[in-house]
Amino acid sequence: MSEPQVESVKLDELNCWRISTDQAELLIAQQGAQVISYQRHGQQPLIWPNPAALYKPGKAVRTGVPVCWPWFGNLARNPESVQAMRTATDEASAHGLVRTLDWELLGIDQLESGIKVELSVPQAARGELPGWPHKVEVKLCVVLGDALEITLHSRNLDDHPVTLSQALHSYFAVSDVRQATVECLGGLTYIETLDNWQPRQQAGVLGFAGETDRIYLNTPAQLSFVDPGWHRRVTLASTGSRSAVVWNPWTARAAALPDMADDGWQGMLCIETANVWDDVVTLAPGAACAMGVRFTASQL
Repeated sequence: MSEPQVESVKLDELNCWRISTDQAELLIAQQGAQVISYQRHGQQPLIWPNPAALYKPGKAVRTGVPVCWPWFGNLARNPESVQAMRTATDEASAHGLVRTLDWELLGIDQLESGIKVELSVPQAARGELPGWPHKVEVKLCVVLGDALEITLHSRNLDDHPVTLSQALHSYFAVSDVRQATVECLGGLTYIETLDNWQPRQQAGVLGFAGETDRIYLNTPAQLSFVDPGWHRRVTLASTGSRSAVVWNPWTARAAALPDMADDGWQGMLCIETANVWDDVVTLAPGAACAMGVRFTASQL
């Protein structure tokens, strides 16, 4: 591997790092420690390049891999043990507290197999997240090598147990979501959030013909989706996770989103590596957990 290139850049108002190797290019924003883009040279992008995304301080960015922590989605839909961790009484923000904070860069280091980027949330380690006064060390490790690996680490520094839900909210680029299918879900129970959060069972592969928002339970360590338009299969190999969320807003929902083009839903698919529903994490004092995912693409 030739010497990697690391460049500090601005994406509108957000500070980012662009990392280029002889194999791929990666863009990470300081806000949220969010992977914004990832593309191997000569291939279609793996991450959905949302042209309508907004890059403003304090605004969640709808692209890449947002980090959802210490809760996922609507806090009120989380188990009571997760809800009880929050002490504030005002309405809780969606997807937790860290995706709109500036993370601290711990280092960008060259490994034998690639580049490692580590970031942390100092406020969390000090117990200073608003309405969530628990001391938890939170780190994100991103490795750019033969594949892209993202791992979210949490370690309880407090003197009491802490329960959290979390997700790596990955937006994947697809040629046309109407032709894509998700494998490895057949027979699994899922929560159909669009029908009063009822449990259902997946029959065979998952295709897309309308808005989709499902929480899959007891997921295997490897999921994949097939994109026939780009003749590729993308594989997600996860660790520390037994749940996944699959989402596409389709027409009406996309039209209502200010940071997505009306037809933006056609070129994206979210498959989120998660600890949600009955897969939430409770950390005893001093205990730690790591939830991660490795993305690889292969030709059909």
